[in-house]
Amino acid sequence: MLTWLWAASILLLLPLETSAIKFSLQAFRYPPQKCIWNPVHADTLVIVTANVGPGAKQRVDIEIVDSSPQKNVYLSKRNINAETRLAVTTHAEGEVGVCFKNYLDADVRSESSKQSRIIDLDVDIGADAVDYNAIANQESLSGLETEMRKLEGLVKEIVDEMGYLKKREERFTDTNTSTNNRVTNFAWFTILSLAGLGTWQILHLRAFFKRKYLID
Repeated sequence: MLTWLWAASILLLLPLETSAIKFSLQAFRYPPQKCIWNPVHADTLVIVTANVGPGAKQRVDIEIVDSSPQKNVYLSKRNINAETRLAVTTHAEGEVGVCFKNYLDADVRSESSKQSRIIDLDVDIGADAVDYNAIANQESLSGLETEMRKLEGLVKEIVDEMGYLKKREERFTDTNTSTNNRVTNFAWFTILSLAGLGTWQILHLRAFFKRKYLID
């Protein structure tokens, strides 16, 4: 009983790692890029399933990138149609973007027709991207063993997430400590500067008054 409660708690604590969206992508001669972003950790499996609806005189290109300083481009594919399934493994911490462009053919005279194609996009990240049915068939796992394998993947994701949060907390703590030290040093510098300036003003005024014979 306790084991099942523990497993249920894990499932409740685990953040949702699957995103699905359906949208219309208008075609242009020189189309802008439309990107859907999802936060991911490094070395994470990402499965992208794009179902592109029909559309005459249009060409949809897809590109998978990330938001890291390196601006990694994991995959680029031209003229996708119907259902397309793509898999990448991230190299850096940040966000992964699935970007689309819908090109209007050159023989179409005007863009005023506002042609578009419907795109149904599913993005599976981490444990949700693993095909456990294929693993079960390959390794001849029972239903219980397959569920345990799923739980193992979920627990690993939780451990990785906790490790990431711990590193981020340590980084924030170091930043706060460094900022506090700088503020303290600046405060002492300001106090000493004001004290020195006040002392100089007193000595300067005393010397001035002595020259004017206003004081002894």
